[in-house]
Amino acid sequence: MAIDPVCKMTVDEKAARFRTEYRGKTYYFCAPGCKKKFDADPGKYVT
Repeated sequence: MAIDPVCKMTVDEKAARFRTEYRGKTYYFCAPGCKKKFDADPGKYVT
């Protein structure tokens, strides 16, 4: 299981419909809105 970096919800990597790569790592999202927020400013969510 992964943690959505935007809303902190638990996401199943195998079933996740929304994902993105940033600096060589894949991030998984619970909804398209969380992915959109992350894609707009990834540095805000990744430390």
